[in-house]
Amino acid sequence: MAALLRMVNKQQCARLVLLVTPRSVLRWHARLVARKWTCPRRRPGRPPKPEALRQLVLRLARENPGWGYRRINGELLGLGRRLGASTVWEILQKAGIDPAPQRTNQS
Repeated sequence: MAALLRMVNKQQCARLVLLVTPRSVLRWHARLVARKWTCPRRRPGRPPKPEALRQLVLRLARENPGWGYRRINGELLGLGRRLGASTVWEILQKAGIDPAPQRTNQS
């Protein structure tokens, strides 16, 4: 807008009725900059898995103590639940369950 007004001489510029004042443009710009820097940011990383899926992994681990995290992952795939083996391992680790099949003494 400022570049266009430079092309017009001062007498014609005085006769023009502008719909937007320079003060309005500056106010809009200030709001735009403020909105960019004050918006809440998302947390880094992937979103957590649903609680129902987490409970299913823990239930499978408790009911089948001889299964490791890879076996639990395979059973979940058989049930139609796509979940990585490392995610199963993390869920078990956070719950305080050993992700290896040596959780119990079955001998």
